[in-house]
Amino acid sequence: MDLGLGDAAAVVVGGSRGMGLATARCLADDGARVAVIGRSREDLDRAVEDLARRGSPDAVGLVADVRASGQVEGAFAELGERWDGQINVLINAVGPNVQGGFDILTDDQWHEAVDEGVLSMVRCVRAALPLLRAAEWARIVNFSAHSTQRQSISLVAYTAAKAMMTSASKNLSLLLAPEEILVNVVSPGTFVTPSLVSWARSAGVRGEDPYELMAAIGEHFGHPAQVPRAGRPEEIGPVVAFLASRRNSYMTGANVNVDGGSDFT
Repeated sequence: MDLGLGDAAAVVVGGSRGMGLATARCLADDGARVAVIGRSREDLDRAVEDLARRGSPDAVGLVADVRASGQVEGAFAELGERWDGQINVLINAVGPNVQGGFDILTDDQWHEAVDEGVLSMVRCVRAALPLLRAAEWARIVNFSAHSTQRQSISLVAYTAAKAMMTSASKNLSLLLAPEEILVNVVSPGTFVTPSLVSWARSAGVRGEDPYELMAAIGEHFGHPAQVPRAGRPEEIGPVVAFLASRRNSYMTGANVNVDGGSDFT
């Protein structure tokens, strides 16, 4: 399907790895100009080479720490100069990596979860809004998590931050609907990402077999899916790409589960 992304200007924050990169690839495959923002120059360079091979014109990788307002503002100012003061798509795929139960987490860990899980999105939207408003059409897609609907004791700060981000996104959709800037959320379940594979090693799982990874998640977090395996990043990219495209012309304020059937409520 042609998503109408040809020559669109798209930014994927956290787009150098995992689900963010899978999304950036889908945008590139449809002809979008794609910028990926992240902290690792090495990861960004690899991602940009990949996106260029896929046909993305003017693919670019920008180093920025989304916990720092000045770096975020600088990255979007650079994109504004590069792309005539306009962008069509903003995707926020960054999330915190804070684990631990309510009774052991420190204040600093709570602040870290909120900073990376919520304020990173706020900073990026705030910096991008003038560029989005200047474009003929614009979409925002934020990554939440299915754990906001199915709690895990050891993910309380992560889940709380993602729930806050989901709520803020809903409010943002209300603010921007009169301008026909559509804002939606995707809530991934368990996906084979570098962070999951890293965690799995500590849990005794070697390799990246999606069935073994899902079994480990079920044992440690109680989040098995109806489909008995973890998802692959390329299985969520097309969903996000649709939400970010001109083909999505009327869906806003939605939270879309992509989780192998772990929650039907």
